[in-house]
Amino acid sequence: MTKKEALTRAAAELLWERGYTGTSPAKVLERAQAGQGSMYHHFSGKAELALAAMARMSEELRTRAETALGGEGGAVDRVNAFLDLERDPLAGCRMGRLTQDYDIVTDERLRAPLAEFFGWLDERLTAVLADGVRTGELRPATDPAATASLVMAAVQGGYVLARAQQRPAAFDRTVEGLRQVLADLRTHSGEN
Repeated sequence: MTKKEALTRAAAELLWERGYTGTSPAKVLERAQAGQGSMYHHFSGKAELALAAMARMSEELRTRAETALGGEGGAVDRVNAFLDLERDPLAGCRMGRLTQDYDIVTDERLRAPLAEFFGWLDERLTAVLADGVRTGELRPATDPAATASLVMAAVQGGYVLARAQQRPAAFDRTVEGLRQVLADLRTHSGEN
């Protein structure tokens, strides 16, 4: 692994754990086991390093989500596969947690990767659900875009509840409720 990759990985881990405000260049250097000048050799500053780290996190999350959403089965099966992805509810969503960081949401450049990632996920879920409506698996009155927003809101909200209560079961309960909603959207011909 190159020093640039080590710095990016360390920054991604720290952003997830501490947020942008709590991630200092010194902590990144320490975690990456890099020398004082390494960061500024590869990045112009903290913001550029954070952007590289967010791009890395986004790509990893997209790959995982696409594996589930692009898999076998009907729309509900694929969304359920997305819900089944291994997660640490107490750690929260790598990208979702950053939306709570004042320095990120007030900086258009730093906020852009978050908007882009969640925009992609929204479009991808909407496409899967629209396919379910098109094939007759889901009720014709199902609004794929609204349902995609519900899926994302439930997952992010499940993280918030689990972290607030320090109980992973709160996330699991939220996901189970979402599964019931999705099952109720199935037509009789779309049921397994």
